[in-house]
Amino acid sequence: QVQLVESGGGLVQPGGSLRLSCAASGISFSMYSMGWYRQAPGNQRELVAGISRGGTTNYADSVKGRFSISRDNAKNTAYLQMNSLKPEDSAVYYCKANRPSSPAHWGQGTLVTVSS
Repeated sequence: QVQLVESGGGLVQPGGSLRLSCAASGISFSMYSMGWYRQAPGNQRELVAGISRGGTTNYADSVKGRFSISRDNAKNTAYLQMNSLKPEDSAVYYCKANRPSSPAHWGQGTLVTVSS
């Protein structure tokens, strides 16, 4: 059974940092591209950052220079380091695992709230 479990969300003040983790099980993690998405109330889910099997990364313009995605294949875990957080970064953050010709897998989400 495939499971993606996000953790690390919480309440943080503007300008602060959080590190999200996505622990995967039931898949050959190294064979999957990983992505972090977020969804704020009333908004569509949007891609925040992605990392390919080979480690190539891409970011939404709104988070470039502030967020960093990484992966540890030995630990079957993807990370999202979020710095200089802004209130508009508040959302539920989801991780996604995908590979060609296979269904994508999603985690249950972790809530990030940026507020003073």
